[in-house]
Amino acid sequence: MIGVCVCVFVRVCEYISQRNSFWSLYLHLPDTMSFSGKYQLESQENFEPFMKAIGLPDELIQKGKDVKSVSEIEENGNDFKVTVTTGTKVLVNSFTIGQEAELETITGEKVKAVVQREGNTLKVTLKGIESVTRLEGDTIVNTMTLGNIVYKRTSKRV
Repeated sequence: MIGVCVCVFVRVCEYISQRNSFWSLYLHLPDTMSFSGKYQLESQENFEPFMKAIGLPDELIQKGKDVKSVSEIEENGNDFKVTVTTGTKVLVNSFTIGQEAELETITGEKVKAVVQREGNTLKVTLKGIESVTRLEGDTIVNTMTLGNIVYKRTSKRV
């Protein structure tokens, strides 16, 4: 009798395993998308107050407020290279998710930080600025928060 129960139990486990793997394959949706590509700035909110708060000179703020930057992101597994071109200024940062890297800030300072990934979101804190970059299809939304000032940039894939 015990042998029959064990045999039935094994068969039920095999059946459940087959069903679950079938449904998990059938219903599988990727939980992350690739950030790789070129993105052009479409809109931004609170540019001037944010740039003043981080100490950028008024002359540079006025020059930069109407420039449409282009960001190029290369993603290879957990390794990223982000190149942002704003007019003649080019900012390049390379990092590996979860590992400390030296990153250049908007003001040109180099600081050590760790970029984390949660699904389609990258998060990092640089010198008190919390940066959250979210990929939504062909759109990247980046918010940078310093105190009560939230600077929001929306870029579209080109």
